[in-house]
Amino acid sequence: MMQTVLAVTAVILSLAAAGAIIRIARGPSLLDRVLASDVLLAILGAALCIDMAVNRHLNNLMLLVALSIVGFVGSATVARFVAGRREQPNES
Repeated sequence: MMQTVLAVTAVILSLAAAGAIIRIARGPSLLDRVLASDVLLAILGAALCIDMAVNRHLNNLMLLVALSIVGFVGSATVARFVAGRREQPNES
């Protein structure tokens, strides 16, 4: 039963990762690409969690925490950059 659940989650995460990669490649704006990369980091974190649950270890826990921090800081930085850019009036 556990192998079936693992196979199903692997397929779901693979399809989600493929969709995120397509959005990164096609995204018409910077925010679309940043959001897709954040989703891809979340998918990678979910895969690490599933690996830790299946193999019953905590070896990847520090990697998961670092990945989460990098994703949050990156998204917050881009959001501040875009918000600051929109506040400035166009002087054409």
